[in-house]
Amino acid sequence: MADGSNGGPGVKISIIIEGKTEKAFMPSLRKFLETRLQGRMPKLNPVPQNGRIPTGDNLKRLVNALLNMGKVKADHVIALTDVYTGTNPPDFIDAADAKKKMRQWVGIEPRFYPHAAQYDFEAWLLPYWSSIQKLAGHSRTLLPSNPETVNHGKPPAYRIKEIFEIGKCRDSYVKPRDAKRILEENDLWDAIQQCSELKAFVNTILQLSGGVIIP
Repeated sequence: MADGSNGGPGVKISIIIEGKTEKAFMPSLRKFLETRLQGRMPKLNPVPQNGRIPTGDNLKRLVNALLNMGKVKADHVIALTDVYTGTNPPDFIDAADAKKKMRQWVGIEPRFYPHAAQYDFEAWLLPYWSSIQKLAGHSRTLLPSNPETVNHGKPPAYRIKEIFEIGKCRDSYVKPRDAKRILEENDLWDAIQQCSELKAFVNTILQLSGGVIIP
């Protein structure tokens, strides 16, 4: 277990992630994991992409390179994509479809774990709507619902962009800046409790690190 491949301290996990999401999300993710993995924190290596993660053979090549090439090979690779990628027609129907397709693209590789934000990363910010209102400078309310049930027509990122643009902040939503601020002043646990896809993603890291998964 010295190399970390079976979990515990030293396990190396590469996370293929959209570039802006990495800057916004990784600090809060690490902070949360530290409370659950004392003495077992993995070495998380974000692999930011240019706007979206690769598809098809490009994803397979990237995963294989991270696992098998370079001086520091990953013990495991996680891919995190949005369901809503802005393409027309959409690449994915829902999170289950996204994970199924990524698994098919990569093929038989037990060290690869596909995950998806349903429908985009900003769904994981909706539980902190009061913080969003404060930053935007507007009191627009959000109808009570599961943050991960919004559809392609008006994804969470669009809803947050809207309140920023009508609010007193006189600025539009900027993911690396504003998502990071929202997450910094809140507990990631609140979003994990409401967002099943976020919980699944976090649980994969906990399991690979020898921690206790969240029921």
